This record gives sequence, structure tokens and C-alpha cells, in this order.
Amino acid sequence: MKKISLVSLLVFLLVSCDKKTKVEKEVEEIPLEIKVERFDKIFFESPVEELPKIKKAYPEFFPEGVEDQVWIEKMTNPMWKELYSEVQKAFGDFGSEKADIEDVFRHAKYYFPETQTPEVITVIGEMDYNNKVIYTGDLLLISMELYLGKDHEYYQSEFPAYIRQNFEKQQLMPDIVSAFTTGKIAEPTNKNLLSQMIYAGKELYIKDLLLPKVSDADKIGYTPEQITWCEENEEYMWRYFVEGNLLYDSDSKLGNRFINKAPFSKFYLEIDNESPGRIGTWVGWQIVRSFIKKNDVSLEQFLQMDAVEIFNKSKYKPKK
Repeated sequence: MKKISLVSLLVFLLVSCDKKTKVEKEVEEIPLEIKVERFDKIFFESPVEELPKIKKAYPEFFPEGVEDQVWIEKMTNPMWKELYSEVQKAFGDFGSEKADIEDVFRHAKYYFPETQTPEVITVIGEMDYNNKVIYTGDLLLISMELYLGKDHEYYQSEFPAYIRQNFEKQQLMPDIVSAFTTGKIAEPTNKNLLSQMIYAGKELYIKDLLLPKVSDADKIGYTPEQITWCEENEEYMWRYFVEGNLLYDSDSKLGNRFINKAPFSKFYLEIDNESPGRIGTWVGWQIVRSFIKKNDVSLEQFLQMDAVEIFNKSKYKPKK
């Protein structure tokens, strides 16, 4: 019996690997080339005399009513130029990132055939971490100053550790997918905790599809240690949600406690300081994965489905 089981397992793994390989081969065959405009490079490496030409080429970056002197001071300011220099050190010619973005959008076209191929424009902005990447369909705007590494001196006095944690280069592709998912997932019909968890879990499942080589930690923006903590405490967390009758609770505070960015999740217990923030997001991801394994629905149907239906059909059980 043991031999038969091992043989069966081997066949299963081979079939699974073959299936994955077929999908990836089909993805690789999708013709796609991304155009990258290094606006940051053009802006900071051009002489001041070129400003009218730059404004004409990129009018979207120069709001009406702002005097040219404002842009000239930015072009020549030593601190801004130093920031640009740090970006150049980190990204060089942006070649590997361009290839990775192309891979993301090949996967996007495979799973979402209507996807446009956007033009990528790199900028250096005001360190708005809530808008690191903006996707409009035909444009993908990337704020390069927010991917210099969590320990970079520019961030230390400006951002708390849990925000800086995701200022790493490997977060760029997950951030691009997060921006891409906007508008593709049905908004929850109510604001209870379960609906918020499933909504967040759907976004992370899209990352599973579009970023098959990326670790779970990078997809959700955790450290490997935080992923391990979640896995080891999955049953405990689930019991807390169920026994506390929180799943169908619409208390607005629950989002801040378990879904939104935070240094830790708020169980109001001793484990709080050990837990990562957004723990409800991680649990929602596991529910969604359980649903996908147990149900045969199209991606389009799944993204529009109600949270309660997904939860009931997921037959989710936390790992012990």
C-alpha cells in the first residue's frame, strides 16, 4: 500500500507540474513589449533650458497655474538630485524590472484577455506611500523613491517600521498587481468583517495567478517570519473570530484591527505585539484558496461572487 501511495503521489505531482508548465508556456507565448519612459531621468538630467520641451511632452505632470520657477528649483535642488542619484543606484537601467513587468502583464492578458498593455512612466514624487503605483489601463506610473530598501536613511525619521517594511524592490511587482486589481473585484455588498476578509483575499488570489514565482510573504507584504507566525497561529486566530462572533459584525473598528495597514493586529491580548497587521487579510486569502480548490468556477464569476457564498462553499478549516 505504501508503494502504491508513493507512486500515486508521484503521478499527481507530475501531472500538477505538467499542468502548470502548460499554463506558463501559453503565458510565455503571449506577444508583449512594455514601453518605459524614464520621466525621472529626463527631468533630473536635463538642463533647465529644456523645461519647456519637457512640459510639452509630459503635460500631465505640470498642473496649470504652477510657475516654471517651482520646477526649475526642483530640477536644480541638491536634495532632489541626490534622491534621483539613489534611485539610479538602486535601479540602474530598469532592465530587469521591465522584464518582470512584461511577465506580469503577460499573465494579466492570459487571465484577463481585455487587458491593455500600458506605457510605464517612472517618476520621483513626494513619497506618498498610499500611491506607490498608479494604473489607469493605458498608463502605469511608478514612484521610484519608495523602493530604495527599508533601511535607507531617507525613510528612518519619516515612516514607521511597518510601512518601511514594504519599501523594498521586491515589493514593486506585488504593488503593480494591487494597482491592476482596482475595479476588477466586486465591491462588498456590506461592510462586515467576513466581506472585508474575502475582498482582500480575492486581491491576493489575483497575485497568486499573476505572480506565480513570488513568495507569499512578498505578495502580502510580510516578512517570512510573519508568514510563519500566521501559519502557526491560524487555528487560534480563526477560533477567536468565530467565538467572538466577529465574522458578521459590521463594527467599523474591525477594519482597522484586522484588515488595514498597522504595526500589529488588535486582538487585545498578549499576542498582539507578536502578530503582523492585516491578519484578517491573510485569513481571507486562505478562505479564498480553499474555495478555489473545492469549486469549479470561472475567474470572472469568482471575482463577482458574494463573500458568504464563497465562505460557505470553501469549507475552510484552519490548519492545526
